[in-house]
Amino acid sequence: MSGSIPFYQKQHRHYDRGYRSKEVESAVSQYQSSSSSYATRSRASASLSASRGLSASYSGLEESRLSPIPKRAKPTYLAMDKENQIIGYVVPIFRGSQEYASGLSDTEEARMKESAGYMARRNLFTSGLEMERTEQTSRKVSVRQSAEHISLSKRIYENEEYHKCMNEDSLMHAPKFVIKPRSHTVWEKQCVRLHCTVSGWPDPRVVWYKNNVTIDPMARPGKYKLQSSYNVHSLEIDRCDFDDTAQYRVSAMNSRGELSTFASVVVKKNTTPAHLTGNVYVPVSDADAEVEGAPGAPLDVTCQDASKDYVIVTWKQPAVDGGNSILGYFVDRCEVGTTHWSQCNDTPIKFARFPVTGLVEGRSYTFRVRAVNKSGMSRPSRTSEVVAAMDPADRTRSSAPWTGQIIVTEEEPAEGVVPGRPKELEVTEATKNYVVLSWKAPGERGHEGIMYYVEKCVSGTDSWQRVNTEIPVKSPRYALFDLAEGKAYRFRVRCCNSAGVGEPSEATEATTVGDKLDIPSAPGRVVPTRNTDTSVVVSWEASRNAKELVGYYIEASIVGSNTFEPCNNKPVKATRFVCHGLVTGESYVFRVKALNAAGLSECSQESEAIKVKAAIASPTPPYGISVLECVRDSMVLAWKQPTFIGGADITGYFVDYREVINGVPGKWHEANVKAVSDRAYRVSDLKENRKYQFQVRAANMAGVGIPSLPSETFICEEWTIAVPGPPHDLQVTEVRANTLVLLFKPPVYQGRDPVNGFYVDIKEADAEEEAWRGVNEKAISTNYMKIKILKEGETYVFRVRAQNKAGVGKASEPTEPVLAETKPGRTIKVIPLCYPIVVDIDDDGVISMNFACSNLTPDSKFVWSKNYKEITDETRITVATSGEKSKAIFNMPAEDDIGIYSCAVTHTNGESSSYTLSAEELKKLLEISHDHKFPIIPLKTELAVELQEKGRVRFWLQAEKISANGKIEYVFNDNTLSQGEKYKMNFNKDTGVIEMIMESLLQEDEGTFTFQLQDGKATNQSSLVLIGEVFKGLQKESEFMCKEWHRKQGPHFVEYLSYEVTPECCVFLKCKVGNIKKETVALWYKDGREVKGDGNLTFTEGVLNLEIAQISKKDAGVYEIVMKDDRGKDTSTLNLTEQGFRDLMNEMFSHIANSSTALKIQSTEEGIRLYSFVSYYNEALQVTWHHKDSAIAFTDRIKSGVVGEQLWLQIIEPTEKDKGKYAIEFHDGKGGLKRTVELAGQGETTSLSGLILVLLFSDRARVAGGLPDVVTIQELKALNLTCNISGDPVPEVVWLKNEREIVSDDHYIMKFESGKYASFTITTVNTTDSGKYSILVKNKYGTESADFTISVFSPDSKK
Repeated sequence: MSGSIPFYQKQHRHYDRGYRSKEVESAVSQYQSSSSSYATRSRASASLSASRGLSASYSGLEESRLSPIPKRAKPTYLAMDKENQIIGYVVPIFRGSQEYASGLSDTEEARMKESAGYMARRNLFTSGLEMERTEQTSRKVSVRQSAEHISLSKRIYENEEYHKCMNEDSLMHAPKFVIKPRSHTVWEKQCVRLHCTVSGWPDPRVVWYKNNVTIDPMARPGKYKLQSSYNVHSLEIDRCDFDDTAQYRVSAMNSRGELSTFASVVVKKNTTPAHLTGNVYVPVSDADAEVEGAPGAPLDVTCQDASKDYVIVTWKQPAVDGGNSILGYFVDRCEVGTTHWSQCNDTPIKFARFPVTGLVEGRSYTFRVRAVNKSGMSRPSRTSEVVAAMDPADRTRSSAPWTGQIIVTEEEPAEGVVPGRPKELEVTEATKNYVVLSWKAPGERGHEGIMYYVEKCVSGTDSWQRVNTEIPVKSPRYALFDLAEGKAYRFRVRCCNSAGVGEPSEATEATTVGDKLDIPSAPGRVVPTRNTDTSVVVSWEASRNAKELVGYYIEASIVGSNTFEPCNNKPVKATRFVCHGLVTGESYVFRVKALNAAGLSECSQESEAIKVKAAIASPTPPYGISVLECVRDSMVLAWKQPTFIGGADITGYFVDYREVINGVPGKWHEANVKAVSDRAYRVSDLKENRKYQFQVRAANMAGVGIPSLPSETFICEEWTIAVPGPPHDLQVTEVRANTLVLLFKPPVYQGRDPVNGFYVDIKEADAEEEAWRGVNEKAISTNYMKIKILKEGETYVFRVRAQNKAGVGKASEPTEPVLAETKPGRTIKVIPLCYPIVVDIDDDGVISMNFACSNLTPDSKFVWSKNYKEITDETRITVATSGEKSKAIFNMPAEDDIGIYSCAVTHTNGESSSYTLSAEELKKLLEISHDHKFPIIPLKTELAVELQEKGRVRFWLQAEKISANGKIEYVFNDNTLSQGEKYKMNFNKDTGVIEMIMESLLQEDEGTFTFQLQDGKATNQSSLVLIGEVFKGLQKESEFMCKEWHRKQGPHFVEYLSYEVTPECCVFLKCKVGNIKKETVALWYKDGREVKGDGNLTFTEGVLNLEIAQISKKDAGVYEIVMKDDRGKDTSTLNLTEQGFRDLMNEMFSHIANSSTALKIQSTEEGIRLYSFVSYYNEALQVTWHHKDSAIAFTDRIKSGVVGEQLWLQIIEPTEKDKGKYAIEFHDGKGGLKRTVELAGQGETTSLSGLILVLLFSDRARVAGGLPDVVTIQELKALNLTCNISGDPVPEVVWLKNEREIVSDDHYIMKFESGKYASFTITTVNTTDSGKYSILVKNKYGTESADFTISVFSPDSKK
């Protein structure tokens, strides 16, 4: 920017040459007033400046000590006032021989100097030649004049260049950032503004980005404000928050190109801690580790000494190491605006600080740390605050306040100067993993930025090696890694810039690589003291000679557990800490560890054990003093227990009294020297008709408390009233939502007659006195009462009145207000603090009442009462207490034990409960107790027997409940059996199954088997009798199963041979086999002769089939199949002779009958035909035709027959006698099946006359002729037969072979053309084509068939 003119000067209306020279002339007048001795030296310097030019003049000016202007310091861009306070920013114009600021002065002196400067400028440029010849001109003035000439020449040059660039092509140029935006670091809620100045033609379009996302001010109105004026562009961010921490980019673009620059904004959170009032502590613990045994997360990750490419990350070790020592730590970093975490170190480091290098200048980062031990990695720590990689000086400038002023300075032209030596090089940190160096920049550094090279050499040598050979570092700090541990090194640093590399700094002293910071020593003696019922104050002696101590961790362990848990999540620097969250009543020991960056110290010695309980104090004063009885020389007083007893039981009370004379109280006197335990006391030695006041003090083990307030004034005079005095010592217990129990003591003053009852009164706590009402209409004789008329959420008070024969006496003092509610009970893991009394009967039949309370204090006690009187005699009941549970055990339960039993816990908020033992309840308990004394092991199943694989016999039973200690005896005919080859015993303790297994049953095993069970005192047994037929049947079945098992070791039949008749009347002999393999062979036999396979034998998926097609009598016989291989064989037989064959045929006849169609009537040439079709016809099928339910005797006129699958009855020349019901009966050996039809007279559905007409005139289906009776043909020839067919409607044509329908295929070709011509062709005749063939034609008027025979011969047989 040297020599350039700021935009606001170019646009100023008063800008001219005189404006530029005002400060110069002012400086000239200043130098003219200097001493003449400086003028002489200045002339010599001026002549030297003229010969060397401007740069030489500048250099000479810096080195001269004769100039009144001090040596120039490092340029700054901050404007300071007289008190060195920052008041604004400085905008540089150009570099001259001196930096100074210009502006308007408000004082008269400043205005006079400004006027003198103006006159000096005018004289300077009107007589410039004369001023150059003046010998008294100082050297400084000469330099100023030269600068003015250079400025003027540059202006002329710029003017010329401007005219040269007047054409548009030369005028246009790409955007250029004259002033780039700078990075800022601000606090939350502050505003920040980024500025930049952009040049370019045409005027560039400027866009701002946040993390590469365009900033839209309208998206968040008021958050972002964009301004552009005279090529100055700004982005203002209002009330910054943490999300505004990002990298911002400004992009300028026109038709000649695009250019971008970056700036970072770092927003810091306000970490000022809030001020706490009182002793507030919130216990905090780490979340559970992701890996069991892994350490806790490190704490307080912070960043220190951040610079352009370097930062030191520090943290505190976690309190929990997972049970294994921490091996080291890993440091991760994340660039702001991204979510990617990258690990900074390859191997874990033991030290709790680590230098992170390789940061990118201008970018912001956050860091986190993870701890690792041999079990695994901890969770990451909380992230550090955002830190920007930038020069500390820039960070200071970026966080300076904005004053709204822009102050212009002049800068001298930049000049390349080789920087000098760095100063104050030192080793700031040395560990076995790294060494950190720091230094200061040199004084001679020129005006451009400098960078550094770091060199090292082994101590004792002079061989220097450059560490960062490729890229010099920008920061005056550097971390060296990969140094040999134990070796000594020296280090030095060189500066460099564009002018070259400077001389090295002074080398450091020899530094040995290793940890210089030692782990602190263990803390001293640890002393615990009581605090509250859940906390203990722990103090200890500090670690000796500990360097850079971070703090202490305190650990606690319950005595006997040998497990220590941390008490504080973060280390504390003090030597005193309050450990909270302890279990009341438990005894603890404590130990302390110190830590610094090097690690944790050894644990201190364990403290003495201390029981967690509140520190006790003296009780507060009693209250509510009243008079229970008064005689001539004594009075009986009563009072209420203090509201706070001081954390310990009250050991007694002390009563004081004083006489009141004429309203003036006298001196207090002690009524009792020895403390009284009751809350009632008779004060004696009083004077009759005198007035007295009383006060009471309570005492516990901590001491005697302060006295109560003086009571009312009572007159000591004898009571003579007939009714009793007031009851006293009212107590409320067992408070629930709708009930409570009120306890009280009878009055001391009985009246004229003994007390015979009590009345209880109740009212709402805030009600008037008139609201008292009675609870019981009849007087009660007990000193307690259960009140059941409460409303939940209401607060009540109670009082009691005593009664004798004379009447009802004065009411007692009312109780304190009681809220009717069932206490929700603060819970511990959803377990209520207090439970009801539970009656339990143990295994020995002992009956006990049990009560538990989780809200105990160290001084709490369980108090058992019967009928609300404390049980002190253990003749009938024994009380045993352990921890939070107490039980009252009945010694010998009997009717004398019937009553109300209650248990109350002292030093709690009224925790109590009761249980009523009635006569019925006692009877039930005694029955259960008897069962427990003489228990029986319950059985789910009695002793049973079953057969298992291989014919083994299993005796077993299952007990419903039996422990692992149960014992079993196995008995046979009063002889105990034992484990051996014959008997295998087993007892499954999880399921209660008891079994005994025998391989087989022999004759001597007939008898009684018994299992005898014993489990502690419980016993049971179960028996099974196996004699006679029962034993023989079981033995026979066992032997059969044994044989079956051996049979199944080889190929065997799973299902034995059987037959199946299909609906198509095919017969299949089948069986299912198992345990077969490829070598297994299946052989079929009929009547002892092997059946040759002809394609009917199949063997797939373990099933064997033998098909018998068109079965007939010749197929009857005994069928057998044999399965065999090298493992053995198995045989299955099926008898199909006589009855077996008849059953088979009957089943087939049944299929044929069921397939028959309804009986139909058809007219023929001869007469009438009745017929029915079946799916298959067998010659053995027996059918009977019936007419009018009588079997038809066949004659020449009435005939029956079969054509294919048609069964028919022909009536030739029918007459009226032939009408009636006809039936065909199929015989299947069972019930058979009938098909019927009615042949009726004239006019009915099927009339005989109608059939005769049809017979005469209808055109039924006929075979006209053309087929021979016999055809003999040679094998391999072709055969074609043709015949004529007639009938209307056109008949259906079916060809049959051996009474079975033929399907047309490539071998048999059947055609029916034009409804008249039927042809039958065999393409290639073979011997299997020999047989009986038929053609069957039918329509609705009738059916007709024609038969022929084909005989096929081979040429060889013919010869």
